[in-house]
Amino acid sequence: MQMTLRMKQKGVVLFIALIVLVAMTLAGIALMRSVDTATVIAGNLAFKQSTLQSADQGVDAAYQWLLTNSGAAALNNDSTAAGYFSARPFPEPDWSNANSWANAFTLNNGAADAAGNVVSYIIHRMCTEANTAFNGNHSATGTANQCGLNFPISGGAGGSKGTPPAITVASNPQVYYRITSRSAGPRNTETITQTMVAVTN
Repeated sequence: MQMTLRMKQKGVVLFIALIVLVAMTLAGIALMRSVDTATVIAGNLAFKQSTLQSADQGVDAAYQWLLTNSGAAALNNDSTAAGYFSARPFPEPDWSNANSWANAFTLNNGAADAAGNVVSYIIHRMCTEANTAFNGNHSATGTANQCGLNFPISGGAGGSKGTPPAITVASNPQVYYRITSRSAGPRNTETITQTMVAVTN
């Protein structure tokens, strides 16, 4: 009778040991999957941060192009080769659609940078009429061009006590431009940014 009870007890211990072994195996698999997921997320965040930094390069390149051409009639007209449009788009493009970037200017002739990102940009002048001076009328329709303008002000020192300082408004306004920059990187990572800048016409 005692021998039979001992044999049954040994069988129970083996069964419990198997359950513990299976539980430990499942826990190990879950831990490995958790580590893999964390690694993938960290990698994706790194790629996203990289494309964001590269998109800033596109903004800077576009801004430098505007400064180079400021004060000239070149900004009154479209320049698709430079990714420049003299009027804002209507309707607003779907920037996630590749077709919206058909006339964009691509940095480095389309070659990827050191981080593997390809950067391009499009500039829109914040005006209603294309190929028209910011303060002119459209040559075909006669419609007055309406643009987003900024008039810089400068103030001098005040006179006697209680006298407000003299404020001077610039006669030549700054025109607003919108720079849309796109950075496409590894693993289909993509970042699109938009920046408004004001440049003296």
